[in-house]
Amino acid sequence: MDKSALIEKEVNFSWNFLNYPIHTVSAKPQENASSQDCAILLIHGFGASTDHWRFNIPVLSNKYEVHAIDLLGFGKSPKPVDVEYSGSLWKDQVIAYVREKINKPTIIVGNSLGGYAALAAGAELNELSAGVILLNAAGYFSEEKTVKKNVLQTSIETVAGIFLKNIVLQRLIFENMRNPKNIKKTLNQVYVDKKNVDEFLVNSIRNPSLDYGAFNVFRSVFNPSGPQGLPLDKLFSKLDSPLLLLWGGKDPWMNTPKKRNLYKKFTPKNTTEIILDAGHCPHDEIPDLVNKHILDWVDSI
Repeated sequence: MDKSALIEKEVNFSWNFLNYPIHTVSAKPQENASSQDCAILLIHGFGASTDHWRFNIPVLSNKYEVHAIDLLGFGKSPKPVDVEYSGSLWKDQVIAYVREKINKPTIIVGNSLGGYAALAAGAELNELSAGVILLNAAGYFSEEKTVKKNVLQTSIETVAGIFLKNIVLQRLIFENMRNPKNIKKTLNQVYVDKKNVDEFLVNSIRNPSLDYGAFNVFRSVFNPSGPQGLPLDKLFSKLDSPLLLLWGGKDPWMNTPKKRNLYKKFTPKNTTEIILDAGHCPHDEIPDLVNKHILDWVDSI
């Protein structure tokens, strides 16, 4: 079955951000079903799109009004070359969407890069933030930036930074990353259970990378001297709404035990933490379990 057909949804470009038409997906409970007072907004990670929530939207929307958006520069949303892509940009996009389109208390759910945007937005939305759910969120802590490094570490990072600023090398890396075989290889590395690493998922990542402007997005995100946004500890200190951490405990891109210890030092008291037997994208790898945890937690707050 075409995975996109699993969702009874409204897809449109009727909402603009910075005068660019943004691709959005929304779904609501059937008319005879009881709807809740809050909505759920799903934010994808780097290189992904609304398609990455293919197994979540149909289930979550049985009970809640659900929205998903393609961040500017990803998915079917535009990829303008005159925009500085950063966590702050995507935070502002999420905030604007909640205020302008949803306009009621919202649970903001984010994976990876989208997790950072979800947390940053939730920390500023005040009464419109009903809660934040992070799935292996991107971001850094202040103390990670202040740790003293030896000469070798500094030299390696300096050389790496010089190479990453080289546009020819950047283009080679980009072309390599968007090769379908390499996309599947990477997905197989970050999914513990690989049954959902299918053609639909590979194409949902590959196709947007062919759009004009996609390379510029890649360059901005991987620019070592580019804007990084506030550290996670600063964002946690500003967050008033409840927080759910859904960790893919076997994420090869993230030292989960070390990251969890840092989170415990700074997350607010109203935080719930659940460790899952999954990789970097638990919502797509083990969607049934993730959907259950999300619904149980949202029902409880």
